[in-house]
Amino acid sequence: MDVHQSCVNNGGPASLVRLGHVPQLDDEIQLSTEALAALSHWHARLGEVLTVVDPEATSYLARITCLDPEQATCVPFQRLTKTVESQLRIEVYQSLPNKEHFEVVLQTLTELGVSRIVPLESQHSSTLEERDNLQKSSHRWSEVINGASRQCRRAMLPELLSVHTFTEALACASTAELKLMLYESDVSWSFTEGIGSFKPQSIALLIGPEGGFSQDEVEQAQTVGFLPVSLGPRILRTETAAIVATALAQGYLGDLG
Repeated sequence: MDVHQSCVNNGGPASLVRLGHVPQLDDEIQLSTEALAALSHWHARLGEVLTVVDPEATSYLARITCLDPEQATCVPFQRLTKTVESQLRIEVYQSLPNKEHFEVVLQTLTELGVSRIVPLESQHSSTLEERDNLQKSSHRWSEVINGASRQCRRAMLPELLSVHTFTEALACASTAELKLMLYESDVSWSFTEGIGSFKPQSIALLIGPEGGFSQDEVEQAQTVGFLPVSLGPRILRTETAAIVATALAQGYLGDLG
């Protein structure tokens, strides 16, 4: 599966609003065609404040002062002292929850700075068809990510991929330097032991459903480099596990705390 074709929200680098030069604060800047396209991914509105980035990777808050199909301008008014996008690339592969909690997961993972979110159907998870038969909410997922990205002033929308099969998800995660699978068993390493002294630039987190991964799925994931790890002695809900694992990854390896 082509990852770019399966991205459903135009997230990733294409959503980054790049300035053509280092700006003077409060001066209006004409945006490039590429930046105009990025604004469309955000569904930007005239007068809105978004985070933009200059060629030196410095971030600014900027107000959109002109926006039409042919051109756009903005006025950067505040230079941000910290990089808003995490240097650690975190990909979260989330088995679809049985209950309507996935929107909370999307919102929180966006705020925690993940780069990619991939919903997946595993053996014990619910399916997209089952969820949409109860309440068609999958069409809202992009909106939830967009709103959360605005709220926390991210410069880039995290990629939201289409629902993957378990095998497709494993293939999608193949380029991550560290791959951890949350699996509650007596033979699992702790999350901290799974990281060890390794300092990767990218990490894939594989989150199981309420019923956990099947033994076949665990073995399949291990054959492609996933290490089963545990979050502790208590059994967490799948949405809680995704949030805790992401926060730990950012805490140990990224920009949290």
